[in-house]
Amino acid sequence: MRQLFFLLVIVGAALVAGPGPGVPAQASPRFSAQERPRVVVLDATGPVVPVMAHYIARGIERAEEERAVCLIRLNTPGGLYTVTQGIVGRIVNARTPVIVYVSPAGSWAASAGSFIAMGAHVAAMAPGSRIGTAHPVAVGEEQEEVSVAKVTADAAAWMRSLAELRGRDAGAAAKMVIESRSFSAGEALKQRLVDVVAASEAELFKKISGRRVTLGDGRRVTLQLAGAVVEAVRPNWVERFLAAVLNPEIAYLLLTLGMIGLMVELYHPGLVFPGVAGGIALLLGLYSLGTLEAYWGGLLLIILAFVFLVAEAFVSTHGLLGAGGVTAFFFGSVLLFSTRGGGLRLGTGLVAATSLTLAGLLALLVTAVVRGQKRRIQTGCEELVGREAVVRERLKPTGTVFVAGERWQAVLEEGAEAVPGEKVVVTGVEGLRLKVRKKF
Repeated sequence: MRQLFFLLVIVGAALVAGPGPGVPAQASPRFSAQERPRVVVLDATGPVVPVMAHYIARGIERAEEERAVCLIRLNTPGGLYTVTQGIVGRIVNARTPVIVYVSPAGSWAASAGSFIAMGAHVAAMAPGSRIGTAHPVAVGEEQEEVSVAKVTADAAAWMRSLAELRGRDAGAAAKMVIESRSFSAGEALKQRLVDVVAASEAELFKKISGRRVTLGDGRRVTLQLAGAVVEAVRPNWVERFLAAVLNPEIAYLLLTLGMIGLMVELYHPGLVFPGVAGGIALLLGLYSLGTLEAYWGGLLLIILAFVFLVAEAFVSTHGLLGAGGVTAFFFGSVLLFSTRGGGLRLGTGLVAATSLTLAGLLALLVTAVVRGQKRRIQTGCEELVGREAVVRERLKPTGTVFVAGERWQAVLEEGAEAVPGEKVVVTGVEGLRLKVRKKF
């Protein structure tokens, strides 16, 4: 009970600690008007996937809390259309100015990246970068011509709407979708698709200082970024883990390991570990391929964890199923709330504390079961095994012994004979007769 009390204290401490790092808080501004302006910088590199959306939303929230400007360094070949809509919606409705800077030189904002840049309050590009080719493409499936036309028309209208919102050339912006046009940094500036071309962030801050932008709530803000304090926000361990899982090679390995584990368990029932590892790997692999959304992947992993933990009580695996259950619970918790919007995100500290508490409770239960299995039987004739008896009638090899306040018929397993008064040890019970051996 003392161990259980300490485990409950850990959970209580995690709850009292308040919201995790992903939960927005109503923090007071950390700087006054007289202090240097602040810029929160995000590195959005790679495909536009749910993890990037989570990272950008967290960075914008951080900038809003600190009343800082948010700068997104963008370098992407494109990505998921639905995820792009979420990112652009978050930028458009931000309560602080958001700058999208396609950098460094040689970077691109292709496909989904062009929508993100077009939705920014300030769109900038580094020399040698490019933007465009935003025609919608179906991934992994064929679409009818009518369906493609509908999606293209909708994307073009969205692109024009974003360009008009930011005072940019709507016609040139629509060409990136309809004609799959791509523009260099100089061409994009000339076509009024971006606001500035700058070789460095210092040059960018200098060029846009004094520019007025309109936020989602209608407020007009003047940018004063010369000599700004730059604060880089890096992806946290959850985002790095999910980004690694979304790697196609990792997805392939997870699916392969999952199938191998389940096959081994089917061909050799009772090994437990291959089945547990295979089930977890298969669900993570399906999430990685996009077959399962993060929410459903996390929910299935938590259900799998419940099944493992319940099965541990009925199958003697010495904690293997329980360990698999804790692992599935941890990954399921990370997936379940990692990409949820509206502030519905769990703090990593709470997930870790809950998983450790669950593991501790499981360790206590498994320890209790093992101790119970090793404990001597306390009732019935079997409880006599291992006890010391005194010979009353000569054992040659049969006779009587006195044990537990009673006389018993006994047979000597080894040795010539045992004389009265000699001590023997009970080794077994056969009906109403004890099996004994001499005590050495």
